[in-house]
Amino acid sequence: MVLLLRRVAIFVAFVLKFALLAVAAAHAATRDREVVAFSGFAPGTIVVKTSERSLYFVIDEQRALRFSVGVGRSGKTWTGSARVEGKFVRPAWQAPPELGRGPVIPGGAINNPMGEAALTLRGGEYAIHGTNRPQSIGGFVSSGCIRMHNRDIVELYRLVAVGTTVIVQQ
Repeated sequence: MVLLLRRVAIFVAFVLKFALLAVAAAHAATRDREVVAFSGFAPGTIVVKTSERSLYFVIDEQRALRFSVGVGRSGKTWTGSARVEGKFVRPAWQAPPELGRGPVIPGGAINNPMGEAALTLRGGEYAIHGTNRPQSIGGFVSSGCIRMHNRDIVELYRLVAVGTTVIVQQ
């Protein structure tokens, strides 16, 4: 009987520890995405502030949904405006010429850097996309693309249409 009680106690402790880890992970995930005060841009606009490593989706004249992002590393950042030209779920990817063309990596593959979805910009030269390397979010890490957590690009993908204005600032 004592052995059974000990096993039950160990099992309960394991379940509680797992539950606490899940709650902590959920809390960390929501910290990266929040509604904030934001003005000066038309509703529906995407604004990327590379110095903050933040992307804002403008909700209305006073608020935006803010996401943490990874941006271009030194020498690879860009500024200006663009429009969303394409929307793709689990897109295939091939390295750009400056990285040395390699094989096409199919969408959904664990080594595909585009993640769950992509919004293409400037003739496909850049994209706002998910990533299978979540540790890269918040850094200067890409060749000019804007990286988001997969859960966040799925949300942004749902909110925007082809033609949406994207403004990238320092």
